Amino acid sequence: MTKDTASMPPAPLAALPDAAAPAASPGLSIVVPVYRGAATVGLLVEALSRLRPEGGLEVVLVNDGSPDNSGAICRSLVRTAAVPIVYVEHARNYGEHNAVMTGLRHASGSYVITMDDDLQNPPEEVLKLYDHARLGNWDVVYTRYAVKKHAAWRNLGSSFANQVADWLLDKPRGLYLSSFRCMSALVVRSVARYGGPYPYVDGLIMEVTQRIDSIEVHHLPRAEGRSNYTLKRLVRLWLNLATSFSLAPLRLAIFAGMAMAALGAFGAAATIFEALTTRATPSGWASTMTVILLVSGVQSMMLGVMGEYVGRTFLSANGKPQGTVRLVERSGGASMRQDAA
Repeated sequence: MTKDTASMPPAPLAALPDAAAPAASPGLSIVVPVYRGAATVGLLVEALSRLRPEGGLEVVLVNDGSPDNSGAICRSLVRTAAVPIVYVEHARNYGEHNAVMTGLRHASGSYVITMDDDLQNPPEEVLKLYDHARLGNWDVVYTRYAVKKHAAWRNLGSSFANQVADWLLDKPRGLYLSSFRCMSALVVRSVARYGGPYPYVDGLIMEVTQRIDSIEVHHLPRAEGRSNYTLKRLVRLWLNLATSFSLAPLRLAIFAGMAMAALGAFGAAATIFEALTTRATPSGWASTMTVILLVSGVQSMMLGVMGEYVGRTFLSANGKPQGTVRLVERSGGASMRQDAA
């Protein structure tokens, strides 16, 4: 080897082929919790595959223990859909917000939109929502509807939940909390850190940011079947809202107890005054029973509120899972079984 050759610097390494380079994150991920969505999830994915958002698109389908054949359809979509699919399967049904939390952890987009599988939110509104968040540099953009196509009792329940949220959550007054929302990756990362068994996504969002806006979109009638939200599920959702992110119910119980104590003291003073100023001994049956029933009712309410907090704390401390993932499949990749939340 000559001196000149020995002193030459080593040749640079050849660039890795494109196949070995890590895949770039898409501009937009769409998280869809799936429950009894066998008739609609395929149509939804087909419509979403025709969209061309800035930076690309992926769809995350979370099968939340659906009892129909939604799982088989979602797994078929992983192989056949024209858009990249991430399929996540829960070991059982945990609820919509738990499924959304799992989907957020598997989404990789710069922005993430959450939407239902029932086609009531038109897929073409996705680009409008995404562009408003991206171009306006908003952390979160919610949607609102001029006319909602839900049943009357469901609309009433949604209105009640939003009014309660105005009181309990630190959110912009009058902001409508819709499940059709767009979040930045910053918000998604922060929200996904929550590991408690009773998540309320909107409550978590309000604890992360106040850079929030909303836009009006269309709302369509349900394409198939009926809503999966029963009265029981709505009550559970309200409890998550009330007890997971606010001490207001406990404070309300305190004020109710103080009011009843003051009323009881007034009644006792009135009874003593009557006994001292009149010769006839009053029967006192009605007044006594009224006070007993009022006080016992308020005490029961206070115990119930405290019991709800204690019970949720107990279950959280015992490690009640937010959602156990059985299977993850990705377009162009092998399936992966796992048993972690």
